[in-house]
Amino acid sequence: MLTTLNTAYSDTSAADLAWTLGREPLPALATLDLELAGATLQLRLLGASHQVLLQEEHGSCSETVACIPGSSTPLPLGVAKRVGDWEYEFAARVEHLTDSQFGARAQELLALVADHPNGLAGVFPGSPHAFTAMLAQYHEGQVQWRTWHAYPQDGQLVATRSRVGVRAPVAVAL
Repeated sequence: MLTTLNTAYSDTSAADLAWTLGREPLPALATLDLELAGATLQLRLLGASHQVLLQEEHGSCSETVACIPGSSTPLPLGVAKRVGDWEYEFAARVEHLTDSQFGARAQELLALVADHPNGLAGVFPGSPHAFTAMLAQYHEGQVQWRTWHAYPQDGQLVATRSRVGVRAPVAVAL
């Protein structure tokens, strides 16, 4: 699903993004509700990037990557944590692109996400290349999602990858 977000572009650069787990739902400009193998997933586009809410029989998980005033947790390159009965992994990278590369990559990503049944993308007014996009799937017992946050003024594209799966019990040798 592709939508135009009815708000001003509020993120100023990739360096302004922060990452948090467990944050309460924030006001969303667009949402997509999904059922993936028994898990309820809500993809949320915020005025300041994205939030994912996951609910399953093993509990719930909330991931927020956004420009949040007062946040002290910068965007990490990688995280691996136990969240209840789940193993949670997060990775992020920043791509630096020329103007022509940026335009081509933006079109490619927006087309991929807009046509995908588990995809949500929002374009900010003022620039066709200022967007946040999200894509979710269930694969090999894990709920996974990818996001892209575009900063055309700086030629930066932030890509994140997250996955949550139930922790496998450890066998104990007797």
